[in-house]
Amino acid sequence: MQYRRSLAKGATFFFTVVTHNRRTILCHESNVILMREAFQNVIIRHPFTIDAFVLLPEHLHCIWTLPENDNDFSMRWRQIKSYFSRRCGDEFKGRQTTAHLKRGEQAVWQQRFWEHQIRDDHDFIRHVDYIHYNPVKHGLVKSPIAWPHSTFQRYVKQGIYHSDWGTDEKIVFEPKVGSE
Repeated sequence: MQYRRSLAKGATFFFTVVTHNRRTILCHESNVILMREAFQNVIIRHPFTIDAFVLLPEHLHCIWTLPENDNDFSMRWRQIKSYFSRRCGDEFKGRQTTAHLKRGEQAVWQQRFWEHQIRDDHDFIRHVDYIHYNPVKHGLVKSPIAWPHSTFQRYVKQGIYHSDWGTDEKIVFEPKVGSE
């Protein structure tokens, strides 16, 4: 079966993007800054809204809403990954080359990414919760508020979450959420 990407224009999507060989390079402070720059650079030229985001050591999750009459999230991901890869320090780049790389080029990202089109408000809420709970799920912190590389703090300021959400409870997600 061949996987087909959504062609819906102006839609909202959940994404998972992973580093090559799951190298833990993304949360080094210089790479956090570089990731922010990569997103800002692409958003200026090809606008979209980041509805939720979390950056973890070897992967990231986010939800984007694309402009009306636009469905080209793949081009945006290519540009974000390329911007980051070209500027990422040699100490963080993968040393193994793979068949899809040009001679001498080093792998930073897995070649593909995971995408899921958000279907409705419930689907959106569950994926936002999944994103914000992910650092706890992976044992990086005991509470989502303690993870600095997330939109969770923004959601707390907006009154959507209490600051202690996900702290003293294990949140279990439907099997499809985050891994459709």
